[in-house]
Amino acid sequence: MADSQDSTSPQLSGRQAVEVYWRPGCPFCARLMRALRKSGLTLREVNIWEDAEAAARVRSVADGNETVPTVFIGDRALVNPSSRQVFAAVGQQPPPRLWDRLRGR
Repeated sequence: MADSQDSTSPQLSGRQAVEVYWRPGCPFCARLMRALRKSGLTLREVNIWEDAEAAARVRSVADGNETVPTVFIGDRALVNPSSRQVFAAVGQQPPPRLWDRLRGR
């Protein structure tokens, strides 16, 4: 996993950290984290099965469920977002999709 920072660090390297709450075996988490890692965004990855406070934070924004991936960007929470939704939330242009690259867009 990417380097984790403690939960008291809302910004890393002068940029706002994207906090990804995940759990082992979740294919949606793996797909999202793969896309975000490639993007160069500053990530803080938190395994909710190893951190009771993290699980509680996820439940607080997901109607009492431990729905992952859940992403926090500052005070904003995104429950089960696509990578495009995360890029939009941080104001970063998403990388072009394969189909768009093939069509020359």
